[in-house]
Amino acid sequence: MIAYLLLIVIGWVNIYAATNSGDGVSIFDFSARAGKQFVWILTALGLAGVILFLLPARLWEGICIPLYAFVALLLVLVIFVSSDIKGSHSWFSLGAVRFQPAEISKISTSLLLSFLLSQQGFKMTRRRDFLLACLVIGLPMLIIIGESETGSALVYTGFIFVLYREGLSGWWIGLIGLVIVLFISTLTLGTYWSLIILLAVLVGCDAYMHPRDFWKRLWIGAGVVLLLALLPVAYDWIKMETTWRFLLKLRPLWVLLTLVGIAVPFLLWRAWWKKDRLLGITVGAFVVGLILVFSTDYIFHRVLQEHQRKRIEVLLGMKEDLAGAGYNVNQSKIAIGSGGFSGKGFLQGTQTTYGFVPEQSTDFIFCTVGEEWGFLGCLLVIALYVFIIARLILDAERCRGHFTRIYGYCVASCIFMHLFINVGMTVGLMPVIGIPLPLLSYGGSSLWSFTILIFIFLALYRDEKKYF
Repeated sequence: MIAYLLLIVIGWVNIYAATNSGDGVSIFDFSARAGKQFVWILTALGLAGVILFLLPARLWEGICIPLYAFVALLLVLVIFVSSDIKGSHSWFSLGAVRFQPAEISKISTSLLLSFLLSQQGFKMTRRRDFLLACLVIGLPMLIIIGESETGSALVYTGFIFVLYREGLSGWWIGLIGLVIVLFISTLTLGTYWSLIILLAVLVGCDAYMHPRDFWKRLWIGAGVVLLLALLPVAYDWIKMETTWRFLLKLRPLWVLLTLVGIAVPFLLWRAWWKKDRLLGITVGAFVVGLILVFSTDYIFHRVLQEHQRKRIEVLLGMKEDLAGAGYNVNQSKIAIGSGGFSGKGFLQGTQTTYGFVPEQSTDFIFCTVGEEWGFLGCLLVIALYVFIIARLILDAERCRGHFTRIYGYCVASCIFMHLFINVGMTVGLMPVIGIPLPLLSYGGSSLWSFTILIFIFLALYRDEKKYF
């Protein structure tokens, strides 16, 4: 609770700094963002008090199903009744107050997922149970993508850590990582080298899953990968040799695909004949990866919106657009870097005072901390988040009730994903996708949702302590 209070105060002070232009406006001026945030803070503290002292802790387990259904309905409804705000249809507007149901959906999803996973007889290794858990997570995620809120939808991928804690194989986390690597490598290195990376990873996995033949499989697989990696080098050499010019028709990608067309049916037959299930899985994973690599171009140019493509291109160094898509991140890095070790001082940041960084009180609030409080300020803020996440996990592990433990992991995952994406975005390690920094960024919806998330767990944990 102390860390929570420190973060909301730090956020409030930095919102004032980010919106102050030197005109002497008070931090309590309710017509300015800092004054409005103060009202949100007071109401959030009121919500925290109600959750802790007035509502029974076990209420949340009982209402999780109707709450999930109600929030899902709001998520669908907002698409049709909301106005377009920067390309997104995700806000209900009630006069001067705006409300984003995507923020509340993290609460309802966490509660229902905790309820489902805590049921007696639930097994993550059972296909039916695993698919049901994926449905609980995936339904609001897909609706939020339909609202063009990619950043909020991305937070839901953090629930995989919860599933992992409850018995999901670590291979799934590795699979998600491989998908990301293939997507990026296809855009930057091209199709051929992405397939080489895919093949190299699967060769290593296949050798790992066969400990008796580990070295044999590894050396054979590594040899094949090396030969295929040398094909482009040989192709470039042939270009300079007139004698072998006729071989230029054999492009490396065509050769690779021809070999794949021969090897895949043979390996599938061998897996069936030898009853080698792991070999079959490896070959199947390669086919899926092959499809993903060849569909990357379609996804990038047809599925992603133009502003999303530009941000990814700038992030990956494919384009340099400091006056356009890369402007926000460039100015943010200038602000953070100029803060040095201890910062320029409160209200002394030039990037902040003169408004060089757009959305500095919301999505880019972290660069205000970096410029005015420096490395020490950033370290303090990140340390407070790490402390909250660590305490959530530690306290969750102490609980006897499965529901409370799982819910604690859900809250920790949500905070971690927001922290990881937002801070990564401000320092140029993640694309700009518009996601608030928990408890620091301006906005009532975000502050309320994280307050409710955290204090529901505190209420459940306090109820659990009577069993300690």
